Amino acid sequence: MQRLILATRNANKVTELRAILAGAGLSVELVGADEYPDIPDVPETGVTFAENALLKAHALARATGLPAVADDSGLCVDVLGGAPGIFSARWAGKHGDDKANLELLLAQLAEIGDEHRGACFACAAALALPDGTEQVVEGRLHGTLRHAPVGEGGFGYDPILQPEGETRTCAELPPGEKNAISHRGKAFRALAPVIRDLLG
Repeated sequence: MQRLILATRNANKVTELRAILAGAGLSVELVGADEYPDIPDVPETGVTFAENALLKAHALARATGLPAVADDSGLCVDVLGGAPGIFSARWAGKHGDDKANLELLLAQLAEIGDEHRGACFACAAALALPDGTEQVVEGRLHGTLRHAPVGEGGFGYDPILQPEGETRTCAELPPGEKNAISHRGKAFRALAPVIRDLLG
């Protein structure tokens, strides 16, 4: 069975992609980067989600000699010209401070009316082979931003993005419902046939 490595140490992401690949009828052995603890994390120096995903996938493919999948994602706000975008995880300055990022973004949008609060979660998912072959796909979840966080689930900006056609925020959706419409789920599902084609 072909082994495929996902550039993450997040077990939930590995489980999610495993389920998507199995649902697509792909029989691959998917492992996370924690199976290779000596490989350092890759700096995300790209200026787009696709560039960052490719940087991580190629680095992992070179280091392990295995086909590698990586993703990069964030929140793109219409009135901010697509920001925070690739800076979503460090919008308030410190990487991964969800509370500070959320508070800063809400403060920046405080005077913006409901009709101008459009936004989307965007995700680029990349597959890189050890020979340099690469492919990138993208997934988006469109919605509007609430004025205050609602819901206990999810992470990041989930408590303020209300998907189109929904009355709940992403943080109020059960995991199964969220995964069915999420940007990452869409990107990974779009990547499944690419993996099938490139890995045979």
